[in-house]
Amino acid sequence: MPVIGILALQGSIEEHLDLFGKIKGVSARKIKYAAELKEIDALVIPGGESTTMGKLLRDFGLLEPAADRIKNGMPVWGTCAGMILLAKNIVGEQTVHLGAMDISARRNAYGSQLDSFKTTALIPAVSEKEIPLVFIRAPWVESVGENVRVLACINGKIAAARQDNMLATAFHPELTEDASFHKYFVDMVRKKM
Repeated sequence: MPVIGILALQGSIEEHLDLFGKIKGVSARKIKYAAELKEIDALVIPGGESTTMGKLLRDFGLLEPAADRIKNGMPVWGTCAGMILLAKNIVGEQTVHLGAMDISARRNAYGSQLDSFKTTALIPAVSEKEIPLVFIRAPWVESVGENVRVLACINGKIAAARQDNMLATAFHPELTEDASFHKYFVDMVRKKM
């Protein structure tokens, strides 16, 4: 049974746990410490505030061990701030965090908290039906490397992408009742086991 760790430093942790809890044959748990990375098969980096989360990854000694596991093939999914933490480039910023995924992300690209919105979209790689998407001070992907597959564009901007063992979404699937993205990630994890 795959064990999925939810990075429990900040953000929508419980909501991810709830949706993974609806999927048979998978276990999800919170992780905060580097030693716990050895006990999981995959990692979810939830939404939150990317600068704060990057600092906490460093403070908790998680940054390098997590980057190493990702580089060595551990499946990882970054939602919203998690997308920024995974990106090799953050537009207009010098600091990069995990720097694992060949994407260039723009923080708060859709605007401020007041510009947050909900929509639905058909994302064929993930579901046969339209799924709800929640954007909160969301980033978008400005450009992708040649090995990155764009999964979804919203308002003409890349909002979901995948590269090998890495998945990134600008939106928060965990803030809906729809487990389609969580099932998609579990399938990614099972194929790596």
